[in-house]
Amino acid sequence: MKIKELIKGDAGFQYVVDSMELMSAAGRRKLLDTEWSTDTAWLDAEWDRLEKAIAAVHEYKYKKPYIDLRHCLMQLHDLRGTLASLANHTPLNEVELFELKSLAQLCRNATGAIEGLGMGDLLPLPDLDRVFEILDPDHTGIANFYIYDSYDPRLGPLRRELSALQIAGDNPERIAALLAEQSEIQSEVCLRLSDELVRWAPTLSEALEQMAYCDLLFAKAELSIAWNLTRPAVGKKTAFSGLVNPRLKQRNEATGLRYQPVDISIEHGVTLITGANMAGKTVLLKSIGSAQCMVQCGMYAPAEKAETMLFDSVATSIGDDQDEMNGLSSYAAEIIKISDIVRRSRTEHLLVLIDEPARTTNPTEGKAIVQALIGIMQKAASATLITTHYGQLGGDCRRLRVKGFVEDMSDLPLNPRNINLFIDYSLTEDASGEVPHEALRIASILGCDEELLKKAKESL
Repeated sequence: MKIKELIKGDAGFQYVVDSMELMSAAGRRKLLDTEWSTDTAWLDAEWDRLEKAIAAVHEYKYKKPYIDLRHCLMQLHDLRGTLASLANHTPLNEVELFELKSLAQLCRNATGAIEGLGMGDLLPLPDLDRVFEILDPDHTGIANFYIYDSYDPRLGPLRRELSALQIAGDNPERIAALLAEQSEIQSEVCLRLSDELVRWAPTLSEALEQMAYCDLLFAKAELSIAWNLTRPAVGKKTAFSGLVNPRLKQRNEATGLRYQPVDISIEHGVTLITGANMAGKTVLLKSIGSAQCMVQCGMYAPAEKAETMLFDSVATSIGDDQDEMNGLSSYAAEIIKISDIVRRSRTEHLLVLIDEPARTTNPTEGKAIVQALIGIMQKAASATLITTHYGQLGGDCRRLRVKGFVEDMSDLPLNPRNINLFIDYSLTEDASGEVPHEALRIASILGCDEELLKKAKESL
């Protein structure tokens, strides 16, 4: 699966992709076409390149080689259509020949900049000097393209006669004939140049893809520096220390709210996560999903330290899919998605993230569905995280709890506006099977109607 498909179901990963400062449309296309990878060798090689790019940005960000490279990438156009026409022996017009000449010059300039960064061996670009020479017969050294007189001996005399007649303003019939003859000769030149350049089509395509990759690589490096991302390692478990949700962290920092990173390790089988409302369980699942997408698409991880298993895919059921499921109820949309996850888990190695399954149906049947889900996923060759408010669920699975409200975490008076200052989002092992009972307490903090609270407590 490519990034362009992954971002459709993950707003957090979409935020990551949108935050990358790519210089060109070709780089953006390269990013969106990046495949989810389970190839350890490819990921290690990509992280090696990213590590060197980060070092280069740190050292050269405000020096000439890096500025020159960014300037080249800003001028890069996605010429796949032109290159496809060339490869198919379709005669190119003057605009398309200009595009090829520009690409050849950009490739030459980018090569010099990359070598100036000390990354010539890491990011080799093909030599297109011959292409530039073919399209620059008068040795102007500039990217502008023109059907030069030197391309055909008939052009010089014809153009001089045409210019004289146009200046004199007479003999329109002769002017029209000369213009038609010039157009015919220029078409012949374009055909001849296209035929000569056909053999360069693969090399030109290679240059375009390599420059697009350069754009992508340095965009990832810039993002890694700006967000303090960490190089992950492939291992037998997934463990994040200091995991953050970049989207939420940026928002909290912009509004002056506290943000607390979280430590979590994920193993095969089922891990149940409980915690009070507003304790960050849903955000945790989304953070894990986005981080895994980043890692398996060759990026660094949003954590202080990261070790990851490699999964075939991330499968999620988080939030209300009513709109996306063509009018189905919340429960119907959810159960269809969970059923699909169960079926896929029989043949795929998945990272499964399910947020409060069966919460919208009656508690008796809901609890039975969650219990069945635990039993099935515990035997699957996947790692499954399930958040729930149901207590006393059986099954041999790992159980974590978000610590939740801690009154002495802040000296400020507790109110709806600063409630997150009193929440500890860290996880702790909890084998009790109980779930927190803080719904009424939260309702009271949020200013719920006194009579409603009183009646609820009487009911309890």
